[in-house]
Amino acid sequence: MSAADEEATCGQPQAAIARAPGQLAPEAAERVPQALDRAAMAVVLLLVAVFGLAQGLTYPLLSFILERQGTPAWLIGSNAAMMALGLIVSAPLVPQLAIRFGAARLAIASALLLAVLFALIGAVQSLWLWFPARFLLGVGINGLYISSETWVNQLAPDRIRGRMLGLYATSLAGGFALGPTTLAVTGTQTLAPFVVCIAVCLICAVLIASIRHRLPRFAAGESGSIRMVAPLIPFLLVVTGIAAAFDQAILTLFPVYGLGHGLDETSVATALAVLIVGNIVFQVPIGTLADRWGPRLVMVVLCLLTIAGAMLLPALIDTTWPLWAMLFVWGSSAYGVYTIALMELGRRFTGAMLIAGNAGFAVMWGVGGFTGPAISGLAIDFVGLSGLPMLLGGVYVLLLVATLMRRRPA
Repeated sequence: MSAADEEATCGQPQAAIARAPGQLAPEAAERVPQALDRAAMAVVLLLVAVFGLAQGLTYPLLSFILERQGTPAWLIGSNAAMMALGLIVSAPLVPQLAIRFGAARLAIASALLLAVLFALIGAVQSLWLWFPARFLLGVGINGLYISSETWVNQLAPDRIRGRMLGLYATSLAGGFALGPTTLAVTGTQTLAPFVVCIAVCLICAVLIASIRHRLPRFAAGESGSIRMVAPLIPFLLVVTGIAAAFDQAILTLFPVYGLGHGLDETSVATALAVLIVGNIVFQVPIGTLADRWGPRLVMVVLCLLTIAGAMLLPALIDTTWPLWAMLFVWGSSAYGVYTIALMELGRRFTGAMLIAGNAGFAVMWGVGGFTGPAISGLAIDFVGLSGLPMLLGGVYVLLLVATLMRRRPA
């Protein structure tokens, strides 16, 4: 299916889409909820925030420990990359495991696996043990990440799907942002942060078990895989990869860009915090606007805002309040395209094909997370500091063109 054909199916009534090969069967359209199960949605969103907290705490914690041990920077980076590799490798397996054992059981097993891994990492602080352990962390996180993303889309009525996915993005970003804050309280010299991670994972397992009978289930005989769904959603997969590349590139290389322009570490950290807070605040409004205006128009607006931010960054980097104001919007607009992609995915698929689509998103998130910082680093090396905003803005120019070229919904 081409990108133009893909757009033609987006935004159509669920029943009309149901007759497209490989997408919703007519009987599946009847399973789309008309009313929101608020209790189940609240628990799933809390679950998302909880495992977001575990991720946000883990990245800096292990980096601090390895730095104290005198580990070279390239080894620290390679060790951290193992988690992304675990995401990429395990994503194709998640749909079949969820279909065979149930998404709730898979998510509970993933949470318990994470608890065991955090206990092992905390008890044996060895770089070489951490390589396979962090790979398995990526595997465990995928079980929670893909299942929860699928549940939000399945629980959300179509009329408020964008708003609910905005809440999902807000919960995930908020939990992730709490990770470094938690380290400021626990410190990194004791086992306290590992205890927090273990507790968080056990809480995840309890939360899932408490609502497992209210979570959507797959119908008998359903099938779905990344191989089946990927040809139907090429544009959405590219959007996911771009959002991940921006996210990881800006977190990794904005410090290099800021320090190169004379900012001190405190100023760079504050600027990144403003960007993260903006991302948290704006995802619900972005999703709400997508419900009202349609995903296509909102995608165009988000691309334009991201391009404008890239153009303004060199002019504002030596300022304070203007820079913060721009970053407050920039991060949320760049990441918001992923919220829109999730919304379109949920409108087009359900059941096994939906979780396969989310697994495809997980693969592309890992790919974008790998390539974004690497290519951005090369851009800075070859062009200078201006290479970062030039590259990021240029990628969103291409995304804008692709969005405008997609055929409007029938």
